Amino acid sequence: MRAFVTHSGIVAPLDCSNIDTDAIIPKQYLKSTCRSGFGVTLFDDWRYLEPGEPGQDHGQRKINPDFVLNQPPYDRATILLARDNFGCGSSREHAVWALTDFGFRAVIASGFADIFFNNSFKNSLLPIVLKEKYIDFLFQIVNDNPGYQLQIDLTQQRISGDDFEAIGFEVDKFSKHCLLNGLDDIGLTLEHSDSIRDYEGEHRRQAPWLFRA
Repeated sequence: MRAFVTHSGIVAPLDCSNIDTDAIIPKQYLKSTCRSGFGVTLFDDWRYLEPGEPGQDHGQRKINPDFVLNQPPYDRATILLARDNFGCGSSREHAVWALTDFGFRAVIASGFADIFFNNSFKNSLLPIVLKEKYIDFLFQIVNDNPGYQLQIDLTQQRISGDDFEAIGFEVDKFSKHCLLNGLDDIGLTLEHSDSIRDYEGEHRRQAPWLFRA
C-alpha cells in the first residue's frame, strides 16, 4: 500500500452532503476485483451525459461540462472537498478504489460513513474530518481561487494553505501508523512474519501427522 506522509495538491470542491457510494461508483462497475481502472468511471452518472457500461471506451462518451471534475484545473485535483456524510450507502470498497485511481490522496468533509472511512485508510486515501466552519471556509477560498492548493501533513495532522493559518485535524493513532507506513491488513500481518514462521515450525514439530501428504 502507498504510504501517506505529506501531500500538496489542487482541491476540487464538490459542494454536496450525503454523497453515497453508488454516486461515487455505480453498481454496474463492481464486477471487477482489480483495484485499478475505476478512475475513469468515478462519479459516472454526474460526469457523463449518457449511461456507461463496463468495457466500453469511456473516452468516446459525452461528458457533462458542468461537472467539476471535467473542468480544468479540477480535472487534475488530488484533494476532494465535500460536505457531511460522505461515502454513505452500500459498503462497496470500489468507491475508494475509484477515488484513488482518479488520483485523489485525501477527502476533506465534515463527516464520513463509517465503512467508507475505514476502507479509506486501507487503500492509501486519507479521510479528514473538520468542523463545518472550517469546511465553509475552505469552500469559500477554493471557489474564489480555482486551482487552489492545500498542503496536508499527516505527521503533524495539519492542513495549510498560502492564505491562512494551519488547521489541525484528528486521526486515531493506529490508522495514522498504518497510513504513514503504507500498511494494509496484509502488511500488518507480514510485520509478524518471523513469529508466524516460528509458530508454524513448532506446530509442525508437535503435530507432524497433520502435515503428512
